[in-house]
Amino acid sequence: MPDPTIREDVVLLTVPADGGYLAVLRTATAGLAARLQFALDEIEDLRIAVDEACAMLLAIARRDVDLRCRFVLADDTLTVQVTVPIVPGAHLPATTSFAWKVLTALTTEAGAETSGDEATIRLLARRVEPPSPAP
Repeated sequence: MPDPTIREDVVLLTVPADGGYLAVLRTATAGLAARLQFALDEIEDLRIAVDEACAMLLAIARRDVDLRCRFVLADDTLTVQVTVPIVPGAHLPATTSFAWKVLTALTTEAGAETSGDEATIRLLARRVEPPSPAP
């Protein structure tokens, strides 16, 4: 059961499943992490992780589909969930792959699931340092 004292905002962004649009997702990720007062290095780590997750998904995505990205902003966390329709029989790389090592090194948690004809990668980043008090 969610904690009613924690406020969450949800941002949904849909772009064509094409590498040319990943800059839009990286920029949205950075802007939302900055809104939560993540440190610059935390923002960059999350941008890289989102880019890697999207690259993994694009490799198995069907043609002419959309990549759906759901950002959940809480007090000190940003969850990014990226979903795309996939080619029948396609699989994400093994969790022992280099790509997964990147995701787990750059985020607090990383996971994936394939359900029917879609694959989803979920990343959670927790702000390490609390924001500085306003003067």
